[in-house]
Amino acid sequence: MVARLTPEQLAALRAIDSPTIANAIEAFKVRDRTEGYASLELRCLFPELGVMVGYAVTATADSTTPGPPKGRAGLMKLWEAVAAAPKPAVIVIQDVGPDRLRSCHCGDVMANTARRLGAVGLVTDGGVRDLAEVRALGFHFFAAGAVVSHGTFGIIDVNVPVTICGLRIQPGDLLHGDMNGLVLIPEEVAAEVAAEAQRVRERESQIVQYVNGPEFSLEGLRRLYGLA
Repeated sequence: MVARLTPEQLAALRAIDSPTIANAIEAFKVRDRTEGYASLELRCLFPELGVMVGYAVTATADSTTPGPPKGRAGLMKLWEAVAAAPKPAVIVIQDVGPDRLRSCHCGDVMANTARRLGAVGLVTDGGVRDLAEVRALGFHFFAAGAVVSHGTFGIIDVNVPVTICGLRIQPGDLLHGDMNGLVLIPEEVAAEVAAEAQRVRERESQIVQYVNGPEFSLEGLRRLYGLA
């Protein structure tokens, strides 16, 4: 069972940028610093929407295997999983077709349905489309880019572990994303990350103020770094 945060805790996370969240997680030493975030191949397509926070509903999909369309039975299973998931939900789709960079896994119809069921965004290592319509919904898209056709789209598996641009995601994982990328918040520290992020901000602000102040020196910077 996923440990759900309170609405107030989720709101606190949404008020913090993703790099600061990533820095805060480091303080807990629950994973290596090279783990827990997606590569630069995953793009935030609507940075003006701000921060996305939600629990992962995972799936695999294929839209580039030639032949007839795959039908909607798999998609219906995805909608059932979203409806049953903790909220807010984030749909996470790993492409498993033969041509990932020509895949397309969500457009405006799917985005409207997802939002109605309690999802706030979609993450995929493939493509998406209908950008203007989905942006107007306020629905987050994190994807490799835009692709014009849905091809032979179909959902293959639901609620399975997936890997998105180097980030391993399990069903129910808590995700935090903004214009800088996507980071996974470990469950065991999720309730404490926002408070630690404020401490990170204070430490960074101290350094920035010193660097831009009249008393700046390399020796003083060395002391701030804890090297003196």
